[in-house]
Amino acid sequence: MKVLVTGGAGYVGTSLIPQLLDAGHHVRVLDNLMAGGDQLLPFFSRPHFEFIKGDIRNPDDVKAAVRGQDAVAHLAAIVGYPACRKDPVLAEQVNVTGTRNLAQALSRQQLVIFGSTGSNYGAVEDICTEETPLNPLSLYGQTKTIAEAHLLEHCSAVAFRFATAFGLSPRLRLDLLVNDFTYKAVTQQYLVVYEAHFMRTFIHVRDMGRAFLLALDNADQMLRQVYNVGSDVMNYSKRDVCDLVQKQVDCYVHYAEIGEDADKRNYVVSYDKIGRLGYQTAVTLEEGISELVKGFQVLDFKTPYSNV
Repeated sequence: MKVLVTGGAGYVGTSLIPQLLDAGHHVRVLDNLMAGGDQLLPFFSRPHFEFIKGDIRNPDDVKAAVRGQDAVAHLAAIVGYPACRKDPVLAEQVNVTGTRNLAQALSRQQLVIFGSTGSNYGAVEDICTEETPLNPLSLYGQTKTIAEAHLLEHCSAVAFRFATAFGLSPRLRLDLLVNDFTYKAVTQQYLVVYEAHFMRTFIHVRDMGRAFLLALDNADQMLRQVYNVGSDVMNYSKRDVCDLVQKQVDCYVHYAEIGEDADKRNYVVSYDKIGRLGYQTAVTLEEGISELVKGFQVLDFKTPYSNV
């Protein structure tokens, strides 16, 4: 199958690409390389890999990229609460307008699998299912909610509301909660945590890729539906995450009683629906933290303003 990956140079895309190639798919990537492109270099030796430098905000770039493709893994986005807050206009342009450009360019015969987010739920007291009313609290969640609804209405789409990602990827992100906590524990031996009782649900980045492969193989029965993607055993409080980090890293954790986390997500999610299709995550949080601890040994971030 010919699969276009929008935003393929990003955190999820660079983990998904080798999974698609190994499964025998032809992969085309559309990315404007705003975060660089070095992470794509290993893929150019693969005969079924193709790269197009272009922008999801440009309708002509999108039309050229989707031409001849059977399916699209739509990942191009400004991702996360901090990045969207930093540049709200760019977030709207990429996450909403870019998605509308994609919908306009696709035919009904082309499948689009959308990387949506559990941030669409916001703060929820009960367990989130796919029928739980959406109440996004951040601009990121709001833009992804709009994009998800647009694709489901206008395209042959499957939407994945992913748990919070973690783990190593060729294009690493340190703003994700587990990655951030582990990095600070390794490099600073100190963590300050607000609202430690808040519940979150997590998924390893490679397991996210496995969900896209599932949709490619089961598109007929998954079409025009939304799926929470993660695992029922991966619902943790922030305090739980810190406990797991401390089992592998000698660090001090300060649970602050005054102050709050700017990202107010607090929810527990059910993954029964995708589980009925046989999907299960493979990488535990403990395994992911171990992977991160080992990987951080090769990172060398230095500041000229430190005397240490």
